[in-house]
Amino acid sequence: MNRYYRRKRHGFDFNNFTITKREILVSISILAIMLLLGVLISTRISEHQMDKNEIYNKAVKIQSQELFQYGMDTNVGNAFVFGELKAVDTVTYPEIGGEYMSVEKVKERYTRHTRTVTKTRTVNGKSQTYTETEVYWTWDAIDKWSQHCNKVTFLGIEFDYGQIYKPNEQHVDTQKESSNIRYVYYGSSTEYTGTIFTRLKDNTVNNTLFYNGRNIDETVDYLESGVGLIIFWIFWIILTGGCLFGFYYIDNNWLE
Repeated sequence: MNRYYRRKRHGFDFNNFTITKREILVSISILAIMLLLGVLISTRISEHQMDKNEIYNKAVKIQSQELFQYGMDTNVGNAFVFGELKAVDTVTYPEIGGEYMSVEKVKERYTRHTRTVTKTRTVNGKSQTYTETEVYWTWDAIDKWSQHCNKVTFLGIEFDYGQIYKPNEQHVDTQKESSNIRYVYYGSSTEYTGTIFTRLKDNTVNNTLFYNGRNIDETVDYLESGVGLIIFWIFWIILTGGCLFGFYYIDNNWLE
């Protein structure tokens, strides 16, 4: 008989724990409660998504500098605006050169670490566990510096850095000072093309989200896709499975 799964008098044995018939009956109730809660929460998420979709559908769509400026001047409200984001004054570090919208310099030290690991060995035909101290080395950050441009333009109109978008930096260069000290540099591009969803009010943009590389139609499709609901159900199914496993794993003597 399979050593991992064998029927016992009181339940099903899975080596580390046993699932009894009473636990199976209770777990069905747990599953039903989790599914009911999931449906209630997902309904609220769907209603919220529908409200957001209504806002997206009513938002003004802008692709010209004149309309963009007019929308800010007249408090037009929610808008999708497509354009190019450019750094007015670029930044860099002399040792790497180039031009960036933002740049970061990280000093790292090659550091020795130890950790205790548990291993298994066979002695006289029996399995035994034991611990060992393992040595490993990693590059650890010990200091960092960063800088960014002061001004950017979006669709030809000037804004402070960060009003539209704070781009993620990518690795640019690594320079070693010695065998155990190095400097790692990260930088962002000076130009991006994409769509912002924002509120045009008081001669500026407010609560702005930038969707890099997407035009207006692509941005609207993305925002209305309901991806949040899909992510919720993936999370909820994993959580439900974890709850059921935890229930089976603990000793439920109170059911006997």
